[in-house]
Amino acid sequence: MKKRQETSITSHFTSIKDPRIDRQKRHKLIDIFVIAICAVICGADEWVSIEMFGKSKYKWFKQFLELSNGIPSHDTFGRVFSQLLPQEIKRCFLSWIEAIADITEGEIIPVDGKTLRRSYSMKTEKLPFIW
Repeated sequence: MKKRQETSITSHFTSIKDPRIDRQKRHKLIDIFVIAICAVICGADEWVSIEMFGKSKYKWFKQFLELSNGIPSHDTFGRVFSQLLPQEIKRCFLSWIEAIADITEGEIIPVDGKTLRRSYSMKTEKLPFIW
């Protein structure tokens, strides 16, 4: 029998070393990751929209994140992610996605960027044809 993998975002991203100086840490790194990942999955594509998403879902995030200083600002998201190694984030993200795929037996709901950005035609129920 195959051992079940841990599927929480936190379990897959804790291996990333926080590059910030201790006195500059107002937000936990894992809180920043969780908010950013959730926001991007929901269609956010830049730091301001990630911050806005976090603020709009504050009560929900507060149920499982510390958020002792509230939702990080867009500047904080940008600054923190600019200091991280992209290959480390990719490794952790792929590990998390693989764990989710294992427990759902590969039945993942695809997220389509065009639908998220309302390019989907409600009238014809089709995506626009793009060359």
